[in-house]
Amino acid sequence: MIPVRGFEGQRVAVLGLGRSGLAVARALKAGRAEPVLWDDNPAARARAEDDGFACADLRNQGVLDGIARLVVSPGIPHLYPTPNPVIAAALALGVPVDNDIGLFFRSFADEGFADFATLPRIVAVTGSNGKSTTSALIHHILTQSGRPAQLAGNIGRGVFDLDPAHDGEVVVLELSSYQTELARALTPDIAVFTNLSPDHLDRHAGMGGYFAAKRRLFAEGGPDRAVIGVDELEGQFLANQLSEAPSDDRVIRIASGQKLSGPGWQVFARKGFLSEYRKGRQAGSIDLRDIAGLPGAHNHQNACAAYAACRALGLAPRVIEAGLRSYPGLPHRSQLVAERDGVRFVNDSKATNIDSAVRALAAFDRIRWICGGLEKEGGLETLAAATGNVVKAYVIGREAAGFALRIGGEAEVCTTMDVAVARAMAEAEAGEVVLLAPAAASFDQYDNFEQRGADFIAQVQAGLSEG
Repeated sequence: MIPVRGFEGQRVAVLGLGRSGLAVARALKAGRAEPVLWDDNPAARARAEDDGFACADLRNQGVLDGIARLVVSPGIPHLYPTPNPVIAAALALGVPVDNDIGLFFRSFADEGFADFATLPRIVAVTGSNGKSTTSALIHHILTQSGRPAQLAGNIGRGVFDLDPAHDGEVVVLELSSYQTELARALTPDIAVFTNLSPDHLDRHAGMGGYFAAKRRLFAEGGPDRAVIGVDELEGQFLANQLSEAPSDDRVIRIASGQKLSGPGWQVFARKGFLSEYRKGRQAGSIDLRDIAGLPGAHNHQNACAAYAACRALGLAPRVIEAGLRSYPGLPHRSQLVAERDGVRFVNDSKATNIDSAVRALAAFDRIRWICGGLEKEGGLETLAAATGNVVKAYVIGREAAGFALRIGGEAEVCTTMDVAVARAMAEAEAGEVVLLAPAAASFDQYDNFEQRGADFIAQVQAGLSEG
């Protein structure tokens, strides 16, 4: 655990008692602060009280008086579409509002760092798609190279569940827009921006607010190095804002599907090959086509981002290549579940928006596509141009009929996962891929995308055992 620093003897309120909320409460207590906790869910409050914490309804008048800071869990809106009532009260009273990420950045370093030969460093990764894979990939490459590293944030562990840093260690954080938007301190050594596509637009009041939330990771703390995906205009703009000249190698531009040129530092993937150029000369090259854990152009973009971050940390190209080749992949992200009679079964349940589904569909040639769920903003009509590789779609979700009508092509309304998997398995032929890439959220039928992916895997395994 890393104790929260700077609030000794002060009352700090924590709103939301999920994984991150309880972790920050423990860290506040370890830092000799007095945490005051609240969650609208009685079961969450009971768990906190069982851990020895005091709960008080922060909505009641006077409870926020004398509070030094209000720490908010990521899922609680603080501005759009409307602020949570507790946050609105804190804003009116002038109580500073923060989150666990902001407290982490102000608490990470301690006096013991003065004795280290190599200072610990933080790599923070954000973006719309690929940030989980990129974060996990950086962590994997580092650990495989013998460099001590920990992985946390929006993936796996909460930031305050990390162990205190060792000499030369690298902490890799995946950060969502919910986390970057509110954190009062954001000071990574290396910051990574993968890409941008419409997502969470209601929470950020449109694309401008969404991009602004991501941009804070780079604008607030001024990282030593920034790795920026420039396949979209927003990434090009961000890279331009951070650069003093075309040759400024504090910014590493990355891309997938296009060649980058110029006097600066670039890493790009084109036709399955990753290339690194610096000062106009090629510094590295990797054939990504046969790396099983990184299929498709979207994963090649992730590989470029991880490669660039690891190069910024001083790793040699061949060391990074070895890590890429041994990467097993993440569950629910282009995860190869099984293969039989020439048919592959791939779980990409994390493809919860249109852009991530388009990227997943582009990774394979002949697809039996399982899709559907709770539709997000962005418009299903844009999927029509990306379904050229789809042999047939099998649509799940409560609104499966409407979803099927709007995606175009041959589509069968299945509603439930068991029916969709059974139908796809019955019709799939050698050389085809049965792909779960929903292009929608999971909450109409599942608690989260992990549960949806686990159901897909269970149905595939059951079908194969019967066959």
